[in-house]
Amino acid sequence: MNSGQRFARFVTDVVVRRPALWRVFRRPLRRTFDRLAPVWDEMRMPEAFAPVEAALEALPESPSRVLDLGTGTGSVAQIVADRYPDAEVTGVDVSQKMIDVARAKPTRVRFEVADAERLPFGDGAFDLVTLGNMIPFFDELARVTATGGHVLFAFSGGAGTPIYVSPERLRAELRDRGFAEFADFSAGRGTALLARKR
Repeated sequence: MNSGQRFARFVTDVVVRRPALWRVFRRPLRRTFDRLAPVWDEMRMPEAFAPVEAALEALPESPSRVLDLGTGTGSVAQIVADRYPDAEVTGVDVSQKMIDVARAKPTRVRFEVADAERLPFGDGAFDLVTLGNMIPFFDELARVTATGGHVLFAFSGGAGTPIYVSPERLRAELRDRGFAEFADFSAGRGTALLARKR
């Protein structure tokens, strides 16, 4: 990993253990992604989203309200919107420049600048929440996911992804917040985990 990737891994590890420390890292990480926004799509490998596709294939029903956290330039949100044309899809990211790139694309997805630590949505507002290479804030994630809804975590490079949380950690954190019915997926170079909120 280069220094930027190592920093992302360090921040992920720290914030997953101690979410309050996000306040320390929010600004430098946002600056990093603002700087990368113009070239972000060129950096993605074609198979980067294979784990997302594999997990979506396993969803038992079509979602109607979807939130893509850490949407970046909107790739995962667009995959969801293409697969579920009747769903209302919202993508959020802490980086204004990433959102600017996402909004410039022809899409029906709504994009907003928002911090995943404190989201501007009501309790149970979404029946599917997706996170592609994204630091999870588990309390907030559980709050906005509807009962019976699903969360989907995908890591494009598996354990080698700079922003990565192990499936064991994901399961433990999600179980504590009322999630169950876990399913693991491997596709391309990446992995995904799907869970349902009881």
